[in-house]
Amino acid sequence: MVVGVTLVNVVAGQERRVFEKLGEIPGIRELHHVFGEYDFLVIIEVDGLPLLSKTVDVIRDVPGVTTTHTVVGAELSDT
Repeated sequence: MVVGVTLVNVVAGQERRVFEKLGEIPGIRELHHVFGEYDFLVIIEVDGLPLLSKTVDVIRDVPGVTTTHTVVGAELSDT
């Protein structure tokens, strides 16, 4: 399982429509409208990096999305 956090910017005034479209994308575990530099914080949980990449591509293709910034979660080892 891979967890990614994607920060999303959208065209002003299209937040509700983009929120609804993002909510339909498989693999999105959490979706939060936030204030500040980004409009949405999206937590993605999928089975591998290739699927994470495809999910981010789907997010980028949503009309109204202008930019994304994604970070990939890493596990800390006890050793």
